Amino acid sequence: MTSLTADHVRLGELIDTFAGVSERDTSPGVTRLAYTPVERAAHDLFAEWMSSLGLTVWIDAAGNTLAERAGTDSGLPAIGTGSHLDSVPHGGAFDGVVGVCAAMEAARLLVEHDVPHRHPMRFVVFAGEEGARFGQACTGSRIVAGLTGTVDLPEKRDAAGVSLADAMVEVGFDPAAVEQARWSGEDWAGFVELHIEQGSVLETENVRLGVVDTISGSTRLRLQLTGRATHSGGTPMHLRADAMAAAAEVVLLIESLAAGEGNIGTRTTVGKIDVTPGSITTIAGRASLWVDVRGTDADHQRNTAQEIVTQAAAVCARRGVGFEHEQLADTPPVRLPDAVRDELAESCRAVGVEPRVLTSGASHDAQQINNVIPTGMMFVPSKAGISHDPAEWTSVEDIALGTTALTTSLIRLDAGLS
Repeated sequence: MTSLTADHVRLGELIDTFAGVSERDTSPGVTRLAYTPVERAAHDLFAEWMSSLGLTVWIDAAGNTLAERAGTDSGLPAIGTGSHLDSVPHGGAFDGVVGVCAAMEAARLLVEHDVPHRHPMRFVVFAGEEGARFGQACTGSRIVAGLTGTVDLPEKRDAAGVSLADAMVEVGFDPAAVEQARWSGEDWAGFVELHIEQGSVLETENVRLGVVDTISGSTRLRLQLTGRATHSGGTPMHLRADAMAAAAEVVLLIESLAAGEGNIGTRTTVGKIDVTPGSITTIAGRASLWVDVRGTDADHQRNTAQEIVTQAAAVCARRGVGFEHEQLADTPPVRLPDAVRDELAESCRAVGVEPRVLTSGASHDAQQINNVIPTGMMFVPSKAGISHDPAEWTSVEDIALGTTALTTSLIRLDAGLS
């Protein structure tokens, strides 16, 4: 097992290569949005690398890219690992990419050291994990888990009005065929995902590896506030229907609801506001707010989202502003299986680290496919907890350690799973 030590130089080179695949003229950071030619170009790099190792590579109907190394026992279900390559606008170089590069390095170690394994080993890049473009996170993994289907795709639209279905067509996929990508529990024995923490627990506690027990859920809303766009000088204060002022009050109430008693673990964010007409001399006529409600308790998460809608509507009624809302996505929190978590913890110990068991505040592909197969997650530290930002950073030494533990876990799962 000691020979299966990840090469931090190779990992660093892979991460740098993917960082170079970004939309033009979008610096700082990496911009590689879901279901765009740039995301597909990153998938192509993964496919070329895995093909060069002699693995069988294919792309499913949802745009997920998979590579397989055959096992020695025919008929056994696969063990998988992987993550995603799409990013938020002006994101960092590590989110998702670390898990993909770790999968690529694990595959290299198994091939170059000629390591036998009973189960097929599958290495996966999921499409469209980030919800930044269409409001729904984890599209590729939701499709394979049966949580999203053809009927859902036209309803999700980006800021330019392009539907998820149309975006898939533009990069060569048929939205009507996505059910063909569904995974069966009979075909998979387990799945593990390595990811940066996107928080500061590991760094603060000086622990190099974490094992996830629970992944937070997320309810996403779009609130539409409609006032009257009138002259800022000609309209007295008591005659205004100011969508911006109403939006400001709504933002503060959303923050206060997460801080309320009994809502421990629930987090609310207004991450985007669009206001029209957007002139300094015109009272805002419309304001759109995008709201993300996260939680580790499904009832608290959804109750908070409903309370946001109820109280925001009351604010708007009091101010004479119209109010509409739309639920963009809803994913409940999930507790990952103890058996897989314990194997990951033992794999961390095998590389000399006592792992920290912790909760993930972010959504992940592992959260979705856990609906089909037993899934686990490992974290490596994030500097200052920064993510979804060009300053996102994790040391390549920690990534290599996590990759070594990941590879160890694949071998352990191969021995322990039927």
